[in-house]
Amino acid sequence: MKQITALVRPFRAEAVLKVVSDLDVNACLVQEAKGYSRQKGYLDRYVGSEYSMAFLPKVEISVWVSDQKANDVAEKLTRAARTGRIGDGKVFIMDVCWPGAMEF
Repeated sequence: MKQITALVRPFRAEAVLKVVSDLDVNACLVQEAKGYSRQKGYLDRYVGSEYSMAFLPKVEISVWVSDQKANDVAEKLTRAARTGRIGDGKVFIMDVCWPGAMEF
C-alpha cells in the first residue's frame, strides 16, 4: 500500500479533490498547511503597509491506494494541481505498512 501526499495551492484543492472522488482510493485526508520552497514566500500589502509572508498557504491532501495504482493516481493528482507557475506544490509517494492496512 502507498500513501500519496499532495501539497497544493488552496484554489486548486477543489479540482484535486474532484479527481480523488473519481478514483478508487482507500482513504483520504485533507488539512490546511503552510510552507515555502523555491518561491521563498512573498511580499504582501495590508492596509497600506507591506509585510513579508514567510510561509504560503497550502492544502495537504493524502490518499492511500494499492501499490499498483500509486503512479497513476499521483500523475492524475499532479495534472489536477498544476498551474505551470512556481510554487504549485509537491507530491510525495511513501510505502505504508501496518497490520490490517487493507481493512477500510
